[in-house]
Amino acid sequence: MRHARIAWQGAVRPATVENDGTLRLADGRAAPAEEVVWLPPVRIGTAFALGLNYADHAAELAFKAPEVPLVFLKGPNTFIGHRASTRRPDGVKSMHYECELAVVIGRGGRGIRREHAYEHVAGYTVANDYAIRDYLENWYRPNLRVKNRDGCTPIGPWMVDRDDVPDPMALTLRTRINGQVVQQGTTADMIFDVPFLIEYLSSFMTLSPGDVILTGTPQGLAETRPGDVVETEIESVGCLVNTIVGDEALPSQPANQG
Repeated sequence: MRHARIAWQGAVRPATVENDGTLRLADGRAAPAEEVVWLPPVRIGTAFALGLNYADHAAELAFKAPEVPLVFLKGPNTFIGHRASTRRPDGVKSMHYECELAVVIGRGGRGIRREHAYEHVAGYTVANDYAIRDYLENWYRPNLRVKNRDGCTPIGPWMVDRDDVPDPMALTLRTRINGQVVQQGTTADMIFDVPFLIEYLSSFMTLSPGDVILTGTPQGLAETRPGDVVETEIESVGCLVNTIVGDEALPSQPANQG
């Protein structure tokens, strides 16, 4: 099943997404897709993000692949929903998309063993974790302006239940800019797979329902410019659409709270 969160008729509402794209509310009503605002599909707790978790991506950035996970945290206001806009500040030289499988924790725990890791997963969604590399001072410790700007991480459109994705470590990831494929890879190439990451993170901190793990991106980065429509798609999970805008003021967009 595919689960969404939408803003419609003055309220935030959970919805399921049917095979024909119909948004179905809990009371059975259908919400017209053209009238809703898509929100992040879950109320995000702690958001963990992986740096350089694909060897080919590390190589294209001329860095050695990490021997332990490079993890940083993301604030709640970084997240926006499907079909929202992300700002490219004036004057920056390098703003890249990053198509990533996002793992949503459904059952919390501490000291989770990798053989039980999937029992703690609620489902999966798509994230596009934009990076402005002009602001990068250290590849291994990205500062706040690289990865924690308001609205820099679209996520969605929905969460797919864990059991509907039999093997999350064998999914094709693909990014298109204005309809042209610019990135393609597979989750099979992760350095640290999903069970490893859940075991690793829970070894020193408690994971809670609603926590999200962004698992990194493969090689194939290109520039994004104002006006670009960026589609990040993951097999069996979904296609997330986002538009790049310039440095003019954006209208307020519903974020993770709701």
